[in-house]
Amino acid sequence: MTTTVPKIYAFKEFDDVAGAVADHIIAAQNSVLFPNSAIAFSKRESWTTNTFENLPPTVILDSEEIQSTGAIHQTIKDDELTPTNGSTITSSAATPTPVSGKKTKKKKKDKKEQERRFKIAISGGSLIAVLNQGLLKRTDIVWNKWDIFFADERLVPFDDEESNYGLAKRKIFDLIADSPSGQNHGLPTVFPINEALITDPEECADDYEKLLIKKFASKDSVKIPMFDLFLLGCAPDGHIASLFPEKEQLRENLAWVMAVNNAPKGPSDRITLSVPVICHSVRVTFVVEGSTKAPILKTVFERPDKALPSSIVNEGAAGRVCWFVDDDALDDVMVTKKKYKYEVDTYKNK
Repeated sequence: MTTTVPKIYAFKEFDDVAGAVADHIIAAQNSVLFPNSAIAFSKRESWTTNTFENLPPTVILDSEEIQSTGAIHQTIKDDELTPTNGSTITSSAATPTPVSGKKTKKKKKDKKEQERRFKIAISGGSLIAVLNQGLLKRTDIVWNKWDIFFADERLVPFDDEESNYGLAKRKIFDLIADSPSGQNHGLPTVFPINEALITDPEECADDYEKLLIKKFASKDSVKIPMFDLFLLGCAPDGHIASLFPEKEQLRENLAWVMAVNNAPKGPSDRITLSVPVICHSVRVTFVVEGSTKAPILKTVFERPDKALPSSIVNEGAAGRVCWFVDDDALDDVMVTKKKYKYEVDTYKNK
C-alpha cells in the first residue's frame, strides 16, 4: 500500500469536527471560485440580491430538465448586487468605453470567473449531521455557485428516511434559505437521482451517469469527472458510498456510476459512483466519528486491506486525502494526528 500518509485531524467534540469540516469545505470553495483573489469575504458577505427572494428552498434539476435546458445555474451579476445598507453599486458596464484587446481579454476573464462552479459530491449517513452543524451557521458560503451531487443513493422514494437526498434535503437544503449564507448568497444547484427510476437500478445508474457527462463533459472529452471535493463517511464494515468490501464494483475501471444489487445492509438496491471517480477528485475527505468506527480505522491505518473500499480510496487518492475524526473513532489506533489549522481567517480558533 502507499507510503503517503493522509492528514488525520482529531477532535474531542462533535462540534469541533463540524466546525473544522466546514472550514475545510469553504477553503476548497474559495480555491475554486476565487483562485487568484485575496479579497476578504467580509467585503462580499455584506452584499445581497433580490434575485433569490422568490426561489424555493433548493433548486433541483433532474436529468430530463438538464437535457432540455442545458446546464442551469444561479449566478449573481455585478449589476444585480446591492449592499445591505441600501445604496446601489453601479456596474461599470453602464458607462460606454472604447473596446480594446485588453478590455476584451478582461471581459473574457471576468466571464470565466462568473462561470466558475464549485462541484462537490456528498454521501449520506452521519455526514449530513456534521454538515448541518458546521455549514448552516456560516456566512461565507457562496451557495449559488455550488453544484451538489451524490456519492451514492439508496433506491427508495425521496420521502423515505433511508434516502440520502431526502435526508440532505430535510437537514440542509431546506434550511439554506434562512441561513446567513443563504440570505446573502442564494441557493445551490442540487442533482439527485431520477426518482422515477428507483425500481430499475441499472437504468437509474445509467441516467445519473448521463447527468454527470452533461455536467463534466458537455464541451470536452473527459475520461473521468473531477470533483473539487468529495465528502465521504466510513461505515464500521469499511464501506464508503455504496461500495462494499470484496464486491465486484471495486474492480470497475470504466463506469462512472454503477448499480448495486443485494447490498449487505440497508436498502438492497442502490447506485454508487465508482472508485476511479472518487479517487480522481481534487480533494477526498473522510468524516468519521464514534467508537464503533475505531476497529475499522485501525485496519485502514495500521494494516490496509486491498479488499476494503476505504483503504482502496486512501491509497488511490494518496496525497489528496484527509480525515476528520473524533477521538473516540481513534481509540487504540496508532496514527499521527495533526492539529487542524483553520484556513479561512475569520473562523480561526481564538
